[in-house]
Amino acid sequence: MKLDGRVVVITGAAGGIGTALARRFAAEGAAGIVLSDLDLDAVRALAADLAVDAVGVRTDVTVEDDVRALVETALERYGRVDVFCSNAGITSGAGIEGDDAVWQRSWEVNVRAHLYAARAVLPSMLERGEGYLLQTCSAAGLLTAVGDAPYSVTKHAAVGFAEWLSITYGNRGIRVSALCPQGVDTPMLRDGLDAGHVGAKVTAASGAVLSPDDVADAVVAGLAEERFLILPHAEVGTYLAHKTQDPDRWLAGMRRMAAGFTE
Repeated sequence: MKLDGRVVVITGAAGGIGTALARRFAAEGAAGIVLSDLDLDAVRALAADLAVDAVGVRTDVTVEDDVRALVETALERYGRVDVFCSNAGITSGAGIEGDDAVWQRSWEVNVRAHLYAARAVLPSMLERGEGYLLQTCSAAGLLTAVGDAPYSVTKHAAVGFAEWLSITYGNRGIRVSALCPQGVDTPMLRDGLDAGHVGAKVTAASGAVLSPDDVADAVVAGLAEERFLILPHAEVGTYLAHKTQDPDRWLAGMRRMAAGFTE
């Protein structure tokens, strides 16, 4: 899918990958962009700064009514949604000792938000016979997140849900992509490093840390080719192949890596 003339909704748009996507989509000639985040001032400022028609909306992606209202705003303003970027996400740095509230919050932001987006936007897309769901899932959803059990588990679930959506609706004009970057220079990664999270340290040391703009470039290319897996870090595909070819060897290698950061 080319983005010229398209209407796009982006969650988690106040910074990092979300902001980079908004700027790149505007440069590609999007007809309209709806930017959502908990930080209303930030998305309104971003909307005013883009060279296309855009609007900022405060949305809590863990509240289904908020997500439904977000889609309604887009439909009322532009008449359709061509691409819905379900981009909001959180890390925790927790293991099995993480309390239930940490696990629940991870499920709500990293998984249920994708569900709420699909419920809200798919009816109008299916009616038109066309639409695109871009879901930010992370390389952790294909591999793992050392030191962050809630993030690893929920990102695996996000990839699984994206697969299900593609299988279920792919023959009805709905395209689905799972965006799975590794290290990206975002507040999420920097905050994790500042907090001393093992997962953030491993991510930062495992390969190149890309800029959000690099990720946006990969997204535009992936959408144009309508690829299910969008991998800004090409090495993630290699790691995934190693994992599937010899899971035991891969797990042993991951244990050695983890030990280097925890011993």
